[in-house]
Amino acid sequence: MTAPAVSFVVPAKDEAATLPATLASVRDQRTDRDYEVIVVDGDSDDATPAVARRYDATVVSQDEAADGGPDSAARERVGPDIGDARHRGARRAAGDWLAFVDADTAVRPDYLDSMLAFASESDLAAASSRCRVTGPARAKAMEAVINHVFPRLDRPVLPGFNCFVRRDAYFAAGGFPNVPNEDTAFSRELGRERATGYHPDVLVETSGRRIRESGLTGTLYHYLRLDWHRIRSEY
Repeated sequence: MTAPAVSFVVPAKDEAATLPATLASVRDQRTDRDYEVIVVDGDSDDATPAVARRYDATVVSQDEAADGGPDSAARERVGPDIGDARHRGARRAAGDWLAFVDADTAVRPDYLDSMLAFASESDLAAASSRCRVTGPARAKAMEAVINHVFPRLDRPVLPGFNCFVRRDAYFAAGGFPNVPNEDTAFSRELGRERATGYHPDVLVETSGRRIRESGLTGTLYHYLRLDWHRIRSEY
């Protein structure tokens, strides 16, 4: 059996309501390339695993023991978080490229081919793209930071909900660590040695539900607190 060109990795915990739209968007890719979908279930209390299987995704339980990698013991001591879920999905994946997409994010039909062409032609180890954050008007502040600030950093932050990375580069950088703001930590580590960037023409849509639930100030506080803990973890 031919290995897939791309593995979509979707962490999901109690996401039965949002996961269908995500997996439908992945299923509807217009491409001739083979790809697979892996949903990492974080011990959901709802029908998340059943939804994933309905869309022919491979379901990986986050409760399973880590599979012997050099960071397995550390991950088990710290306890599972979303960085751990992404990393376990990556270890199960067979694709040459890993496309990390969150369970409340939808990609357009040209996502796979466009991101693969952009990263390959630009000789990038990883890439993200523009996003549209749905929800209240104040979600546009977060959208603006992602679209206009993150790409201009010396080592661009690649949001975990939309991160397209070459498999060998992912593991060489250690993968998503099991720390707060794991995508910032991973992006900074990957960017030390590898070129990364943003596709200017690809658009994904992701949920602004945190802002809807916590407000803009509460969301800002949440991420600042996570980043403080990331720095204390020496990432």
